[in-house]
Amino acid sequence: MRRENQSSVSEFLLLGLPICPEQQGIFFVLFLVMYLTTVLGNLLIILLIRLDSRLHTPMYFFLSHLAFTDVSFSSVTVPKMLKSMQTQDRSIPYAGCITQMYFFIFFTDLDNFLLTSMAYDRYVAICHPLHYTTIMKEELCALLVALSWILSCASSLSHTLLLAQLSFCADTTIPHFFCDLAALLKLSCSDTSLNELVIFTVGVAVITLPLICILISYGRIGATILKIPSAKGVCKALSTCGSHLSVVSLYYGTIIGLYFFPSSSTSSDKDIVASVLYTVVTPLLNPFIYSLRNKDIKGALEKLFRKATISSR
Repeated sequence: MRRENQSSVSEFLLLGLPICPEQQGIFFVLFLVMYLTTVLGNLLIILLIRLDSRLHTPMYFFLSHLAFTDVSFSSVTVPKMLKSMQTQDRSIPYAGCITQMYFFIFFTDLDNFLLTSMAYDRYVAICHPLHYTTIMKEELCALLVALSWILSCASSLSHTLLLAQLSFCADTTIPHFFCDLAALLKLSCSDTSLNELVIFTVGVAVITLPLICILISYGRIGATILKIPSAKGVCKALSTCGSHLSVVSLYYGTIIGLYFFPSSSTSSDKDIVASVLYTVVTPLLNPFIYSLRNKDIKGALEKLFRKATISSR
């Protein structure tokens, strides 16, 4: 980081959500409940997977990492937003803003790679069921997760290091509730062409390519399902990938709507609402989608409740 950056910019100002001051209390309680539900719901999924031996399979191995990512992803932005709503202090230090941006990009990319790994797992389970145990070995699952972490770290680090080389103008007001990379680039007085090139290149690698892989996996899954003669077999095949497909549709739907079909500069409020959907709402809904549509998760939850009831007597 250049010394002139540290002396010229000490903090940024986050404008937060576009809500009226008299509604701050209502939205504070709403987002606090949503955040706590997100944390507790995803931690419960991790706990169930750890405690129930029936859930020690590749699919739930990936799901436990996805649940951890959702907790971390939500924790990057929501606590700061809640603090700003409660104290009306919207400032964030320069180092804190850069750190928040780094982890936001990191966990966004990690979500993409984990969802892609889960799609591959479902593809093998449905299209090659007889070879599932030999293909989806513990070593392969660990390798896919490790690669997801490494690639996500490399992606977020590249953006962060390039951003640290920029100088910023007098206006340090960010029209968002977190330190968004695109918003920060707009505040810079430096040439951001390299940053934009890296955003496009890395974006293709960490968003577009995983999405293409997911679509190919589900295309082949769909072709395999159509060849199943019995309706019972079709229902069983759909049940194995229904939850994951729901999460993928929700997650990528909001991202595509925000980044591939951006609104005009005068309607930044729509961008903020879209950001709330995939930073707050999506991590909240994921545990409910997997628990409500998944018999194994519901069975593990009932087993945990029975043990808790017996031990309390």
